[in-house]
Amino acid sequence: MQPDFWLQRWQNGQIGFHRNEVMPLLQKHWPELQLPAGSRVLVPLCGKSLDMHWLAAQGHRVLGVELSPMAIEQFFAEAGLTPQRHSSQYGEHYSAGPIEIICGDAFALDADLLADISGVYDRAALIALPPPLRQQYRDTLYAQLPVSCSGVLITLEYPQEEKQGPPFSVEEAEVLRLFATPWLATRLERRDILDQQPDFRAGGVTALTTTVYRLLRT
Repeated sequence: MQPDFWLQRWQNGQIGFHRNEVMPLLQKHWPELQLPAGSRVLVPLCGKSLDMHWLAAQGHRVLGVELSPMAIEQFFAEAGLTPQRHSSQYGEHYSAGPIEIICGDAFALDADLLADISGVYDRAALIALPPPLRQQYRDTLYAQLPVSCSGVLITLEYPQEEKQGPPFSVEEAEVLRLFATPWLATRLERRDILDQQPDFRAGGVTALTTTVYRLLRT
């Protein structure tokens, strides 16, 4: 899955993964992390997620990373914000208030950039990646996050043979394998959402659940 795939999806407006409201599961479970105001939070493969505004409203400094400049520009424009911009080795940085988004490769972020990250919110990143890239994603981005970093991970589970991803099905066994030592993954909630996803039903998917995990780097 090459960067051009996602750039073309944004260019064509094929962004069914984007939600026009804040994710309720984020609102429910994020407070359990008990991160203090001022904590810096990473949102990988962030798109133009409204969840970033919600995290900022909780007093966090938000760092998103996204491949598509169109997604980033839409995010700020739709919020009526004019971001300041500068370039670095990581890509083009867009900043307004407590939110900064890097237009660049999430796999290329390093420990220096992420040294002060206290939390990570992963709703649409892990499930956007095919199996060969998920281990690489853990071994690059997540490996750079500091000790005591905690986060919320939201996945989907469905019979993978019934639908071609993305989003991909990521089973609990894989999450627990990916986020083994030095990470710890704890399942917080699993719920059946097939009735809420007509596109999945129309595509012949017979079962669909979403699962929420708390992550902690020990």
